[in-house]
Amino acid sequence: MEQFALPPTMTALRKLQNGPGAKLVTIPLPIFGTNDVLLRVDTASICGTDLHIMEWDSWSNNRIKAPITLGHEMAGTIVATGANVDSSLIGDFVSCESHITCGSCRQCESNSPHMCPSTEIIGVDRDGCFANYISVPEKILWHTNQSKIPVNIAALQEAFGGAVRASLAHNPKDKTVAVLGCGPIGLFSIAILKAAGASKVVATDTNEYRLSLASEMGADAIFNPSDAASGDTVGWLTKASKHGIDIIVEMSGAPASISTAFKGVRQGGYVNLFGIPPEPIMVDIAEDLIFKNITILALNGREIFDTWYKTRELLESGLVDLNPLISHTLTLDKVMEAFDLLKDGKACKILIKPDHS
Repeated sequence: MEQFALPPTMTALRKLQNGPGAKLVTIPLPIFGTNDVLLRVDTASICGTDLHIMEWDSWSNNRIKAPITLGHEMAGTIVATGANVDSSLIGDFVSCESHITCGSCRQCESNSPHMCPSTEIIGVDRDGCFANYISVPEKILWHTNQSKIPVNIAALQEAFGGAVRASLAHNPKDKTVAVLGCGPIGLFSIAILKAAGASKVVATDTNEYRLSLASEMGADAIFNPSDAASGDTVGWLTKASKHGIDIIVEMSGAPASISTAFKGVRQGGYVNLFGIPPEPIMVDIAEDLIFKNITILALNGREIFDTWYKTRELLESGLVDLNPLISHTLTLDKVMEAFDLLKDGKACKILIKPDHS
């Protein structure tokens, strides 16, 4: 069994007080409990949620309690184990489910832990992975074959899994599907839908860089709603398929985009909502929902661990290649530069590499 020499302190990106910003600081290594493991973070990835927390929007103000280490997408190596965890796991390469469930509520005991009302989220409710090391419960580990899924892609599995669930909630085979919002999760969805046999995948976004990535990931047609000369998005969606859009996957959370999803899907179609709106929105329930006989699914996170098996199959088989979406790889000391890139819309998935020298 491999043994790891552990330093007494580490670097971590911490939000030290409630409000915008965060700071790289030196802190002691995390304490891990009897059912936990200590992970060396080999690669982490920045999510849109991290940017919301960094900028301190209204959701963050109501949810985040400083001080806390940010970050929840990661891949790493087990370097120590708690008393109740098999020490032979030391040296194993893993990713992690970011949602830590209670295990004792009705949802957990009914094999639906992704709906646990007492869920704690890494980097949101407890210390995250923008650090050299992180302590996590053994039950959230996802053992990964590094020869089939290398470390950079392994760090994206958690986020990719959310796209897998949202994209495959309704069978897209031989269907025309629209992805509204081409952030990383939307871009993941395009590749997933193509791999799952969708007959046509169209995508919308207001960022031309992201639309270029949508084409690279396999989108058959792209549309920028901010280009007034091109007409309205609903009209474009209506013309995108002879029989209308069968499934719309809404990934942006923008109120206008959610309205477009309801209006742009065909009669009897399906709308999967995954993007989180910044505020409550108005919906014409009669005209856009009931009279259209549409089916709506509102989804959050992954099914633990069913979605992870689907994720593994798509990545190990080579059906989906996420490498084109890795726009930058930065060391942990450059992490604030990564947030600036994301804020300016000049990046997709940014990997963070802590220094273990």
